[in-house]
Amino acid sequence: MTAQGPAPKNPEPSGVDLARVALRAAKEAARARGDAVQQKKQARRGGLRSGARADGRDPMALGSAINRLISERGWEAPAAVGGVMGRWPQIVGDDVAKHCVPERYDEDERVLVVRCDSTAWATNLRLLAPTLVARLNEDLGHGAVKAIKVQGPSGPTRRYGPLRAPGSTGPGDTYG
Repeated sequence: MTAQGPAPKNPEPSGVDLARVALRAAKEAARARGDAVQQKKQARRGGLRSGARADGRDPMALGSAINRLISERGWEAPAAVGGVMGRWPQIVGDDVAKHCVPERYDEDERVLVVRCDSTAWATNLRLLAPTLVARLNEDLGHGAVKAIKVQGPSGPTRRYGPLRAPGSTGPGDTYG
């Protein structure tokens, strides 16, 4: 605290710091100009050619290419959740994993949809949902999963057969 008021918390860079920032910016600009000039020369010589030195056209390892694609497209969260779906038994345990399977992840609402094979397991998973959300957010980062939507077993599909009346919606239309 000075006589004129409180001291500034983040002083402006000066001297050596400004020189470092300016030097870094100048190097990046020179590198960009050099790359552009080199590409123009190669284009005049009859197209781009491979050389002995590494450049942006060299082949990449598959893992590096996939990681680059994921980061360029902004798919980090869906890819991480997909990894969680693959590691579901390790996250929830073998007993729960036998009866409850993750179906999909809604990226906009950040909701993981899980289907259970019985209503008893669906109820059990609904009770465990806050704990699972906390565990998933520890693994994926805070806020990646806001809720788990638990669905019970689905009913049998309606069959179309030779004794079916056209326009019928199934056995429910008989009682209505």
